[in-house]
Formats: sequence, structure tokens, C-alpha cells
Amino acid sequence: MVITISSLKGICQSSENKSSWDLTINILKYIKDPQFPKKVYNIVDFGAKDDGVTNNSKAINAAITKCSKDGGGRVLISKGNFLTGPIIMKSNVDLHIDADAILKFSTDPADYLPLVYTHWEGDECYNYSPLFYADGQKNFAITGKGTLNGQGDNQHWWPWKGIAKWGYVAGTRCQLDENCRPLLKKYNDTRVPITERKMGEGHYLRPQFVNFIRCKGIKIEDVTIINSPFWVIHPLLSENVIIRGVTVNSMGPNSDGCDPESCKNVLIENCTFNTGDDCIALKSGRDFDGRKQNTPIENVIIRNCNMKNGHGGVSMGSEISGGCKNIFIENCQMNSPELDNAILIKTNNSRGGVTDGIYVRNITVGEVKTAVISINSNYHIDKEGQGKFPPMIKKVFISKMTSKKSAYALYMEGIKGLKCVKNINVQDCVFSGVTKKNVVNDVDILVLKNDLMNDKPLLNGK
Repeated sequence: MVITISSLKGICQSSENKSSWDLTINILKYIKDPQFPKKVYNIVDFGAKDDGVTNNSKAINAAITKCSKDGGGRVLISKGNFLTGPIIMKSNVDLHIDADAILKFSTDPADYLPLVYTHWEGDECYNYSPLFYADGQKNFAITGKGTLNGQGDNQHWWPWKGIAKWGYVAGTRCQLDENCRPLLKKYNDTRVPITERKMGEGHYLRPQFVNFIRCKGIKIEDVTIINSPFWVIHPLLSENVIIRGVTVNSMGPNSDGCDPESCKNVLIENCTFNTGDDCIALKSGRDFDGRKQNTPIENVIIRNCNMKNGHGGVSMGSEISGGCKNIFIENCQMNSPELDNAILIKTNNSRGGVTDGIYVRNITVGEVKTAVISINSNYHIDKEGQGKFPPMIKKVFISKMTSKKSAYALYMEGIKGLKCVKNINVQDCVFSGVTKKNVVNDVDILVLKNDLMNDKPLLNGK
């Protein structure tokens, strides 16, 4: 049955394709915990000092290198307060941070030279080394119940954002990331060779906390990560990734909790995110760089997580030009007056890319500031301008989601004149405490079944 109303192309009723969830069984077969020999390398034996002042980067990296060359094992950071610069992870190493250990990272940008290859918000470039970095490694982990402190605050790293909230005083810096982002976008738009995209000193693009590139068999488990300079956990072009039992507390600018980019077979479970930006954001590159790379974020399972402050509980985009498919989100709690959206898909017509197959069920939302379910096909179009690469968003299934307080239940914006948002399914959901009417524009097909808003049928609620 199809009912035509002014805000939609059509409404029909259909049940979720439950068999799609069976794909998670196959995905989990490919995601295996790394295994390590039972050898231990204590960083103290390599000269590390737990005085909180000595930079132990050389000692920690020496222990990791030795462990890897010997065939693998555990590099131990035991009780103490250890200062360090960037840590370079290597194959077959489990870097274990004991519960009473604090690994505190230097705030001196010079410690993060030389530049390394990375992506900065989906743009390829060479930039300061991330605090944890690996390229082309396999079978490695960061484990333990200790604390990783990036020392970002209103005096260090965060002022590079360039706004008063983070301690920036006008005239104190010649270039901040708000000046350099357009430069990086220009490099992308004009296809400047990657080797010529040298950022680093004088460009004020903050380093990521964790950035593992072209790696296989990664695990980050149980650690607490606080005060990141920028994005927190950023696996890139990697496969078989486990993020388990991690707590992220980082309220700085762009402090996304976990941003798998162009990765395959990813499990994020039993984590807590309290962040200054998206709690989890799934990505696959920006504009030309992402389309050229043509590597989607795919086969992702997110379950049993707790999302507090942030822009989105689970977001897809906005850098998603390589596509996004087979995403499964279940049994999560999302609740904070400072959480903007629960489920958010964001893109624009400069991106391109196909988002195909998003499955969400059993999500409990207490309060969100804006929308419980949001699709924004015009995200940042005011800053980036109109493009020629419309995205496609299709086959989104959301069921058994409840919320207690929000401005909107649904806020969905397609692109006028284009059928780029289609087959959006919302079933058996209950939205309470909604204060504004739903916004649903330029959506080709919206499928609803057994949904309530403020105790009324979803589209007829207040």
C-alpha cells in the first residue's frame, strides 16, 4: 500500500529484512583476537623512567622493536607515570599498560616529527606523527586497564582549532587549522600529488591519538584514553579490527571517539564514549581522494556501547566518498543533553559514494539535543559549495529504538530533484518527549511500521 503525502514521494509498510543480520555471523568469523608468544619486555629494562618528566619514547620504541624482531610478545608498561613522544607499533607486539600505569604524551609538536603519511579528515597528506602510529603491520594490540593521556587542553593542541572556546587569542598564531583545512581541500580538489602535501610545522593540523594504516589484525582493549589532540582511534585502510572495552573521555574539538576509515571487518563492543564530536564515525575518504581510493568502510559491528556527549552516537560520514556498506548497530545506550543525534548519516553532493545497508536495532536513547534519527545530505554545503557528485543512501533499517527526549524524532534531508535517499525503514520504534514536527524532505521511499511519537502514529505526532 502506498500513501502519498506532501513531504514524501511515498510511504509504504514493510518489515525489516531480518536475514541481513545473519551476515554478522560471517563477519565475526574473520575477526580474530591477535595471538602473542608469552615473552615479556619491560620498558624499564630499556631505560624508561616513571618520573613523569623524562621522555621515554626511545626506550618504549626500542622495547617494541626488540619484541617484534624476536618474534613477538608483550611489551609491559607497569605501575608508574611515563612521559613519551610518539609510539610506533610493530607486528606481533602486545603493548600492555597495567591498571596503575599512566602513559602521558608530550605536548611539544617537535617531538612528532618527521612527518608521516596519514589522512586528515579524509584528505591524504603528510602531517605530524599520531601519538600511536603503525603502517603495514599485522597482529598487534594495545591492552590493559591503564590510562593513555594525550594532554590536550586549552593550552595544548586544542587552541590550534582557532576559536575562543579552546583558548585561542586573536593574533597569536599566523595559521590555525581553520586556515589550513581549505588548503588541504584545495590540494584534494586540484589533485596535488600526495608527496607535495606537506603539512606539519606552520600548518597547525593536530595529530590523531591512534592511527593505524594498512594493517591487519588489530586490537585495542580495556584502556582508558583521555584528552586527545584530535580524533582518538583512527584505523585506516585496515582489516580485522577489534575495539573492545575501551573508555574514551576527550571533550576537545574534533575529538571523535572511534573513526574506522576504509576498513573491513571491524568489531566495536562494550565501549564508553564521552567526546567533543562524534562518538563513533564511519568514514571512507573525502571527495576526489576518497573516490580515487575507492575503498568503502564495510562489515562493521557495533554493539553494547554507551554513548554520552558528542555530535552523533553513531555517525556515517561526512567523509564517505569511498562508500559505506554492511553496518550493524545493536544494543547500545545513548544519553546526554550534549549528544546532538543518536543515529546520523551525513554527506553532501561533493562527496559521492554509496551508503548501502545500515542495520540498527535495540537502541535505547535517553536524551539527545537534536534528532534521534538524522540523514543530512547537505552537510557543510555552506562551507564546501555545490558539487557534482551526489551521494546515494539506501537500505537503512532501524527497529526497536526508543527515546525519551529530543527535538526531532526524524530529521531527513535528501537533495532536491535527486532520488539519492531511498528505502529508509523505521519499524517498532517509540519516540517520546519530542518537541518539534518531523522533517522529511526529498526522501524517495520511507517505510514505516508500528512506530509511535508522543503516543501517536509517527508522522501524525506533535
